[in-house]
Amino acid sequence: MLRLRALRRQLLVLALLAVTLTAACSSASGASAGLDDPAKKNIAMKLVSSAENSTLDWKAQYGYIEDIGDGRGYTAGIIGFCTGCGDLLQVVDRYTKAKPRNVLTPFLPALRKVKGSDSHAGLGTPFAAAWKKAAGDPAMREAQDAERDQEYFNPAVARAKADGLGTLGQFIYYDAYVMHGYADSAGSVGFRTMREQAMRKIGTPRQGGGESAYLNAFLDARVDAIRREPSHTDSSRIETAQRVFLRAGNLNLDPPLKWKIYGDSYHIDAT
Repeated sequence: MLRLRALRRQLLVLALLAVTLTAACSSASGASAGLDDPAKKNIAMKLVSSAENSTLDWKAQYGYIEDIGDGRGYTAGIIGFCTGCGDLLQVVDRYTKAKPRNVLTPFLPALRKVKGSDSHAGLGTPFAAAWKKAAGDPAMREAQDAERDQEYFNPAVARAKADGLGTLGQFIYYDAYVMHGYADSAGSVGFRTMREQAMRKIGTPRQGGGESAYLNAFLDARVDAIRREPSHTDSSRIETAQRVFLRAGNLNLDPPLKWKIYGDSYHIDAT
């Protein structure tokens, strides 16, 4: 019995040593859970909200809606879904499938007609009021979350991981997806073209390029794209936010974080 107890103690000590060594190796290599870790995803949403809504309280933005004069009609919700882009229509479609009788269902025909334009035809004040009212419904919030994940967050993170990028790089891709979309559109350069431009200068980490050097090349391409768009001329979203984290070598996007967007200062504490 004594020998059995001694053996169990030895096995326990060995197990604890293995756990300690694994944690130490992960820390030394800079390993990160990635942007799809819940805590990191929350940071990503706060960063995007600081640019889209001038606040870190992204969960209060489900009911946000206005025409910001960028040629995309109404911009609304947690990441700025647009009537002109068509992703706002997809949100309402999702919501209607989950809850067929809702305050936004009557606007579906108008949303289909204005897709691809900045028109408010059939929408206007009644639609804006209905959007805000619907935001109080959990099913509507779930529809926004699902559209964000399927069209923007998941593909951006998957592409970044395939390119060998860490958490910061995954966020940089995600924010580009949110602001510019994946493909080019009239007068706007999309994520795909930005990535191709960056890769002409330096390969992705998966291709043997340096992570920081590649991300700088990608951000250069994005700044150039922003300055070419009449509705998006301010590049502080890059220069005083994402580039700040990159220069600090914070490839895991670990808090504390300090940045500025359009001249406003924000921070996320380490806790």
